Amino acid sequence: MSRHTVLGKGPIGRTLARHLADAGHEVRVLSRSGPRPGTPARTTTAAGGSIEHHRVDGTDADALVRHAQGSQALYNCVNPAYHRWVTDWPPVADALLTAAERTGAVLVTAANLYVYGAGNRHMHEDDPLATRETKGRVRAQMWHDAMARHEAGALRATEVRGSDYLGPGAEAHAHAGPRMLAPLLAGRTVRPIGSADQPHTWTYLPDFAAALAAAATTPDAWGHPWHVPSPEPLTFRALVTRFARAADVPVPRIAPVPLAAVRAVGLVQPMLREVAAIAYQFTEPFVADDTASRRALGLEPTDWDTVVATTLAAYRAEAPGRAA
Repeated sequence: MSRHTVLGKGPIGRTLARHLADAGHEVRVLSRSGPRPGTPARTTTAAGGSIEHHRVDGTDADALVRHAQGSQALYNCVNPAYHRWVTDWPPVADALLTAAERTGAVLVTAANLYVYGAGNRHMHEDDPLATRETKGRVRAQMWHDAMARHEAGALRATEVRGSDYLGPGAEAHAHAGPRMLAPLLAGRTVRPIGSADQPHTWTYLPDFAAALAAAATTPDAWGHPWHVPSPEPLTFRALVTRFARAADVPVPRIAPVPLAAVRAVGLVQPMLREVAAIAYQFTEPFVADDTASRRALGLEPTDWDTVVATTLAAYRAEAPGRAA
């Protein structure tokens, strides 16, 4: 059993913490809010692992160092609000670099595919980070900064890039989360953004966690980015059809929200303004090649039948009153 420290307790951070604890590891989860009200600060698993929550400011390098001492890996699973990436990401990223350097923990960042930019319809890890979009540029700079210190020998770092995620624990904003499942199960129209007919890579949250954990403990993975091994790409329409058939409900009507409407609302809603800025992800093929990562990390993605079944079961279990 070894110690792992996870900064951030959103869907990826929570899934990773459970994955590590189920493997028998000691996990410290750091977040601004700390333990959830009414829940224990520390829990143990049948495998002998544990999850311990601490309230920590992610920009406080000294606090990160204190909590990450003795950790095999330090995971960056933070995700600031879309419209605050420019201001909120740099101090957190800098603090994590300092903590990794001072503790010797491998820095493993949960990242996304924004860094490649529009027009790159079949993304590989060695593609140029050519994005011109603000959020992608923030992420690209974080990777460049980490690699500069890695190559200087100051720390060890790697990055795991996933696409739009789905699965148990996905939250309301996820394109294939509750905002898709709620209307689908209720027989209402499903409204994706931009298009329902472009091939798209979807990342299963447990596969994301497995890839992060594998990258942390695979020395050959350090110093490189990796794509989360994910099942074959599906259009949004094909994804909805799979879920409807598995749930034994009629395939719902799908009516994409026009990008002009998203942009118009974005004039007054910062979050949707940032969604409009990455509209290309919904209107052109958005496919990540995971050939290299499957080989390097020794992982295979979960098959679609399992992804759909576990996602439906978790969604229904979280709210028993939801449509069956």
